[in-house]
Amino acid sequence: MRIRKRLQINETADMGRKDQIAKISDALAHPARQDIFKYIMRCNRERRTVRNKDLVERFPYAQATISQHLNKLIIGGLVEVKREGVSSCYFANIGVIGQYIDLLRDF
Repeated sequence: MRIRKRLQINETADMGRKDQIAKISDALAHPARQDIFKYIMRCNRERRTVRNKDLVERFPYAQATISQHLNKLIIGGLVEVKREGVSSCYFANIGVIGQYIDLLRDF
């Protein structure tokens, strides 16, 4: 039988911060995801809606590949999805970048 150490509250919070750092780092780890995120940010700044078809037209990847990259960005919290009818619209969550920087500073 294994005995597990009971985590203290600050250790639990530290694990949450590490998980968040890992998710965001993973989302930004691939150059294609960086490009997709920058494109979504730019379009959002220009008040243009970004849909999956826009990304497929813009980048030299198959739709399935775009979807996989978007999923990583969504898991990392960098991109939010809003449904409009049958389409999904993507929005950059730039506040996460600031949180990420703060988390890394405290790391």
